[in-house]
Amino acid sequence: MADDNEQSAANAVEEPLDLIRLSLDERIYVKMRNERELRGRLHAYDQHLNMVLGDVEETVTTIEIDEETYEEVYRV
Repeated sequence: MADDNEQSAANAVEEPLDLIRLSLDERIYVKMRNERELRGRLHAYDQHLNMVLGDVEETVTTIEIDEETYEEVYRV
């Protein structure tokens, strides 16, 4: 039974946008430029990959160099 579900999901994904279509109304993770991340529920998208997300949490990570120890310090 699980094999049938895996095969039907594999058959449903023929193009890259098919995977996004299957993620509608699911919580998704989007990694963007400049160390930015979004987590939220996918409500809609278009062929240009513009997305409408709801209940979103944005995380921005910056990397700074400690001047005393010269170590990288990650700040979220």
